[in-house]
Amino acid sequence: MRVVSIARLVAGGRWRVEAMRSLSEPLLLWFTRGQGRITVDGVTRGYGAHNAIFIPAGAMHGFEVGGQSFGTAVFFGHGRDLVLPADTQHLRIRDASPQAELSGLIDNIQRELDSGKPAAARAAHHHVGLLSVWLERHADTQAAATKPDAARRLAGRFAALLERDFRSGKGVAAYASELGVTPTHLTRVCNQTCGRSASDLLHDRVIYEARVLLSETRLPIGHISETLGFASAAYFTRAFQHRTGKTPSAFRRTG
Repeated sequence: MRVVSIARLVAGGRWRVEAMRSLSEPLLLWFTRGQGRITVDGVTRGYGAHNAIFIPAGAMHGFEVGGQSFGTAVFFGHGRDLVLPADTQHLRIRDASPQAELSGLIDNIQRELDSGKPAAARAAHHHVGLLSVWLERHADTQAAATKPDAARRLAGRFAALLERDFRSGKGVAAYASELGVTPTHLTRVCNQTCGRSASDLLHDRVIYEARVLLSETRLPIGHISETLGFASAAYFTRAFQHRTGKTPSAFRRTG
């Protein structure tokens, strides 16, 4: 469990938040200033000040961070006995009272985690429990307004399959076949729901994983290429350079 400012998240490179990826733990983003766009499960929405966005573990997502964006990310950790929403929640909090309540809950969590006092972790966990109650109450009030249409449901199914199989080397046609639609229709739906093609989402997810493996491990580049389903290390190098402007070796050296 940890609380991190949005500014700190992007300190290691904007790709760490903007590229499509997923986490193995639930995440809450609380934006208190600025605006941008966030894509979750193949659907892009705008966010602004006082937007709370809950992202379940395993949900593919990425978000823009503008120069004026300010906020906090709460990572819930693993294996905690909490009741959290099963689906993504994008809550636009317009009233000052719940805005202050959420900010206060997050501040209390961070204060305990930073305090070094006896039982600080247990105290922080209790504050996280109150945060889960806040989410449940506000998610209930906005559930009816976020019912997905057919296009969003298909985009969500594609995002889930992509997150499961992006290391397989499968192309868009294989995903479309599994979803029972044509590649053209799948791309049309992705362009409609998030302004990006199905192929772009797929490549963005794969290259994000490549960046993580290059920056956080010492695995040989050939092994990374094979792990991510590329036919050869040469093809991986070309694809990586096309998306990032650097070869894998140069990225590993300079980030």
